[in-house]
Amino acid sequence: MQKDIVVIIGGPGTGKTTIIDGLLERGHCCFPEISREVTMEAKKQGIEQLFLENPLLFSELLLEGRKKQYHEALKEESPVVFIDRGIPDVLAYMHYIGDAYPAFFDEACREHKYTKIFILPPWEDIYESDDARYENYEQATLIYKHLKETYESYGYHLIEVPKDTVDNRILFILGHLSN
Repeated sequence: MQKDIVVIIGGPGTGKTTIIDGLLERGHCCFPEISREVTMEAKKQGIEQLFLENPLLFSELLLEGRKKQYHEALKEESPVVFIDRGIPDVLAYMHYIGDAYPAFFDEACREHKYTKIFILPPWEDIYESDDARYENYEQATLIYKHLKETYESYGYHLIEVPKDTVDNRILFILGHLSN
């Protein structure tokens, strides 16, 4: 059986989690974004904003978590698994902040390949800030550009999801799975 591991990417506040939640409601196998988990765990240890205080450690924890998600997705019975953000997201964020990273980050991107990548463009009308999302809209737009460049540098063809209702965005994604 062919396994399709489909990743939904985009800058902060573009609707990724809402789409993943909608896919879950429709019975699809989905894996959530893990950065909030990592952030909350750090807060329990007294680190208010791990990404800002120690970006490399934060990124290493994300990398490990996303590699684990990838391997768990391979074991799923469902022929299609959706993931909120992929391994190259980690590098895109490191590029965004201008930090260097060890070679094993790049190796992880080359070793763990996804079937399709859907990218959500910046959308100011739905952008909201919260406790775990410290970026403003302009920063979110820059992150989008880094995501696009990073994924394309690994040979991915990105499918841009139009700004539309949640249902129509989900239908767009599902309609492009067989293409």
